Amino acid sequence: MPKISALCRALTCGAALTVGLTVAALAAPVKLTPANPQPSGLKPGLSVRYAYPSDVKSLAAARSALKYKVEQGAPLKGLDYRDTELGQNVLTAKRAERVVADIRGYVRFDAPGIYTIDFLTNDGLHAVVGGQVVGEFDGRQPCEETFAVEVEVPEAGWYPLKALWFQRTNTACLHMRAGPAGKRPKWMPNAAFGH
Repeated sequence: MPKISALCRALTCGAALTVGLTVAALAAPVKLTPANPQPSGLKPGLSVRYAYPSDVKSLAAARSALKYKVEQGAPLKGLDYRDTELGQNVLTAKRAERVVADIRGYVRFDAPGIYTIDFLTNDGLHAVVGGQVVGEFDGRQPCEETFAVEVEVPEAGWYPLKALWFQRTNTACLHMRAGPAGKRPKWMPNAAFGH
């Protein structure tokens, strides 16, 4: 029995070390890549295309819906869309429910540094800024936060933004927040987005 006990301790220690290293790696800020070249003459807000599937419960279903009939929507002013009322159209879509949005454009950071980014979303979201996933939730939820992500912004300027978002039923929201590391993230102003 001592050999089994020693083996169990070794496995437990190894697993704990692996988990610890993984957590430490995840805790390091991810480095964003600025747009190269930096865009000029951007229009305010973000470009968006919509799909209106018969149902959508996951990011995979949302991606699939975008392979079929897609419609260009009016540009988003930014990413500060508060929780809707029942029956109110979401974002700039023509429907209140079962909506998929493919959002693209740029977000501007005015200074280099370490920032914390998070989102509030209802329902699913996969958001990429500067080549890094900075917000993700695959499922359905009320208007709640994603996990905060620390990012390194190497220089002031525009960073490419791509987001896949879906709303299934009832109410919907989508917000992006950011702030210097160690401070509470604040709503990103509409002026920080362009397309």
